[in-house]
Amino acid sequence: MSHFIRYEKSPHSERNDRKNLKRMFPFIWEYKGRVLLALGSLVGAKLATVGVPFVLKDIVDTLDTQIEQKLLFLPLGLLIAYGALRLVGSLFNELRDAIFARVRYRAMRRVSMHVLKHLHHLSLAYHLERKTGGISRDLDRGTGSISTILNYLIFNIIPTIAEFALVAAILLSKYKLEFAIAIFTTVGLYIGFTLWVTEWRMHFRHEMNAMDSAANSQAIDSLLNYETVKYFTNEKHELQRYDSTLTRWEEAAVKSQTSMSLLNFGQGAIIAVGVTIIMIFAGQGVVNGELSLGDLVLVNALMLQLFMPLGFLGIVYRQLKYSLADMDLMFKLLDKKSEVTDKQNATELVVKSARVQFENVGFSYQPDRQILHDVSFVIEPGKKVAVVGPSGGGKSTLSRLLFRFYDVSSGAIYIDEQNIKDVSQQSLREQIGIVPQDTVLFNESIFYNIQYAKPGATLDEVIQAAKTAHIHEFIDSLPQGYETVVGERGLKLSGGEKQRVAIARVVLKNPKILVFDEATSSLDSQSEQAILTALREVAEQHTVLVIAHRLSTIVDADTILVLDKGKIVERGSHTELINANGMYSKLWELQKENHKKT
Repeated sequence: MSHFIRYEKSPHSERNDRKNLKRMFPFIWEYKGRVLLALGSLVGAKLATVGVPFVLKDIVDTLDTQIEQKLLFLPLGLLIAYGALRLVGSLFNELRDAIFARVRYRAMRRVSMHVLKHLHHLSLAYHLERKTGGISRDLDRGTGSISTILNYLIFNIIPTIAEFALVAAILLSKYKLEFAIAIFTTVGLYIGFTLWVTEWRMHFRHEMNAMDSAANSQAIDSLLNYETVKYFTNEKHELQRYDSTLTRWEEAAVKSQTSMSLLNFGQGAIIAVGVTIIMIFAGQGVVNGELSLGDLVLVNALMLQLFMPLGFLGIVYRQLKYSLADMDLMFKLLDKKSEVTDKQNATELVVKSARVQFENVGFSYQPDRQILHDVSFVIEPGKKVAVVGPSGGGKSTLSRLLFRFYDVSSGAIYIDEQNIKDVSQQSLREQIGIVPQDTVLFNESIFYNIQYAKPGATLDEVIQAAKTAHIHEFIDSLPQGYETVVGERGLKLSGGEKQRVAIARVVLKNPKILVFDEATSSLDSQSEQAILTALREVAEQHTVLVIAHRLSTIVDADTILVLDKGKIVERGSHTELINANGMYSKLWELQKENHKKT
């Protein structure tokens, strides 16, 4: 069995790092005062750091002069100044980090909120195709990249450039030209080598990211489908798929690490040769009497002080490239466009009588496959319309269109004469409640899951809703009652129990329009009758759309629509359709026969 993994690369050529950095800027500028104060602390730390070698030079020259004069005394003032500069440098560095902490973590928080908000605004079409594990990992790495970029850009790259400029100015003003030429040449070779090798090895990192996201997506997917894996005893298959992806990740990781070792050695070699040449120049200057021992120490200290952060700059550059790649994946999520959007002048839906009208509605998920053809019907205020028919006929699509998870391809849907395309999606969905066929619950308490329909509802309101849904007694019998955690996707509850929780939720929401999408499909006959009674109570004084497979559940509907291959082929009451001896009548007889057999 072969295991092919599809993944998307994020090539550098498709990235726009400058644009991404500009998009990041507003998230940090909220605390611009702190940013400027942190930069001020940074400048103070660098001035203190560069001052240390000069004090050290004075200490050496003073002691050297005293040795020549055979009169030694401790240059206490210079030694105290040396210690004070180091202390001040450390203080400013820590002060910088403490001041900037709020900026960094607030930016991470705001970006995370922004991305999650955007994902919630994307249409259902995107979420049906998404890979949750991969998105989770991209989001995690993307927000982490904000912190990394801020940390390296503000606290490493800018200080190193400032320090290099100071050292270069000192060398040009106090020493021969060859010192500056040697430093400029060394730094130029170092930067050029670092950029060249880093660009060459970046594709290893891209492949690592892609395989990491793919492996994470596979692992989460297999755990979410734990029961399916067990049903088909496919544990070995899932592990093989996971290991196949991790094998490719491992190969990319090994290549990334070995190429990093090559980069580090090359950087070290360039620095070693450069420092050696500069020290030869300084040593020759002392021999010729042009420089003092203090100058030799000063040049050495400046070189070490410059090349230490420059050596780290290679790591910084690599991490910045990786972080920019990670941030690019996150911003690509933000660039995803929703297929369903509110109009610029969208109004709030005002519901008075709750009359629902489908007018010549046509719809297709893909252009080459039409799902609905000129569907027209009206649900009068306080009435119940049921839709039945063979599987794949487009029944559940009606509810998705009513909720505006998708926009109709042709025709229109009206609520109280208002086209739902002209109103905001939030105001539309606030007026509609649904009991779906597949109820998915949060991994929280039963109380939380029922209260979710009306955040802030009291325990008494939740209990009353549960009683209406005939689930209160079951909840009350549990050791932790309403605080019982239902597990991921509600897996600790049976299908029937989850549907009753969904019914309790819609009871608590109490909208003017109700949709029951196979609302009793997971219930046994006895429970079904109890729930049907509850649903009838809930449906009173509401406009109701029922999508049903069991015809016995909708015999009391005011109008029944028979939908076949996206077209309404019959409509009428239960009695009228039975007497018509058409598709509905045949479905009714078939279900009666099946019921007798069971």
